Amino acid sequence: MEKKADEKSLKEKLLHELTEYGINVVYLGLFFSAFILYRRLLLAEYGVFLDDYFMGLVKALIFGKVIMIGTFLKISRKFENRPLIIPTIYKTIFFTLLVAIFEFLEVTVKTLLKNSSWEGMMESYTHHFTLAWVGGALIVGFTFLPFFAFKEIARHYGVDSIRKLFFKTIQKN
Repeated sequence: MEKKADEKSLKEKLLHELTEYGINVVYLGLFFSAFILYRRLLLAEYGVFLDDYFMGLVKALIFGKVIMIGTFLKISRKFENRPLIIPTIYKTIFFTLLVAIFEFLEVTVKTLLKNSSWEGMMESYTHHFTLAWVGGALIVGFTFLPFFAFKEIARHYGVDSIRKLFFKTIQKN
């Protein structure tokens, strides 16, 4: 009997984690895809055509999991007893820096697969990390701000209360 209760709680935990991951991926996927589409359309005006069709979704899948791991390892829970603005800003900055680190690693791996010289590595960095990249990093940061604000509000008031507010008809007294 005790074993069934453990199995059910494991199933509930798995469902909760998959739901959280799904919410993260949908939110991030929409924002990253919108940003990439904007960049593609803007560059197309100047005759530059990109073929990064699914990079928004790929980045959302990766960063959705990074956020889940950061939450699971309690890396990002440093200021959770403070007013909600503090953990929101902390998590926004923390995960924006984490995105930058992962992007740096991505460029490094791609460069190592193509060209193993030091000059090739430096050329890849200077080609990739431009002022446009800084603008993209700012967009990622500002994407994370409402994302983590909403998560902090849900943590404080309870996920069920927030879901009720968004998905149930509110009865007037």
